[in-house]
Amino acid sequence: MPCLLALLSVAFPRVAIVLLWLFTSFFSRIHGVIIPVIGFLFLPLTLIIYAYLLNTNQPIGAVQLVFLFIAIVLDLGLIHRGTVAQRRA
Repeated sequence: MPCLLALLSVAFPRVAIVLLWLFTSFFSRIHGVIIPVIGFLFLPLTLIIYAYLLNTNQPIGAVQLVFLFIAIVLDLGLIHRGTVAQRRA
């Protein structure tokens, strides 16, 4: 089940966010509503990685920041790819 959820979160991050929000307490450590809503709309993979880093109860170090940076780059790449596809159509 965790492997299936990991594949789902990479392929369809918004679906994974909704499922995690409904069936787990994965996002309980994120205080407020603004960060999850903005993360859901603009940077869904980054939101999942950020929530995971908060749930590990470890200080955020260089390796964790690298994972967060990779998630941001992937999210921004997905956004850019969508705008390029809209311009061509």
